[in-house]
Amino acid sequence: MNKQQTKRINRLLPNGKPRYIRCYDNLGETLDRYTVVYTGRYTHKTAGEFWDVCMNANPFHGIGIHGYSDHLIDRPTYSHLGKRIDFKDLPADCQELVLTDYKYLWDLDL
Repeated sequence: MNKQQTKRINRLLPNGKPRYIRCYDNLGETLDRYTVVYTGRYTHKTAGEFWDVCMNANPFHGIGIHGYSDHLIDRPTYSHLGKRIDFKDLPADCQELVLTDYKYLWDLDL
């Protein structure tokens, strides 16, 4: 990996945390408790659509539903998604799913 690639990865994934996401927890009001909205300029890869994923704590064996829209689903308000949380507060499997999506959207070959 060259210096430019390393710099790009550090910018997009500072300390291993995706920079361009927003995470929400509805505290169990629905089975898809967690929602992550992918933000930033990745829509070149998604035909102009914005992606999100709703999931329970076990998205690989339970609920892990990807959505897309022509706008960010948490703007202008996000109260319907729950409380805003940090990426580190997501369960481990949710973090893994989000990182996989994020690497795809941002063309990160790690």
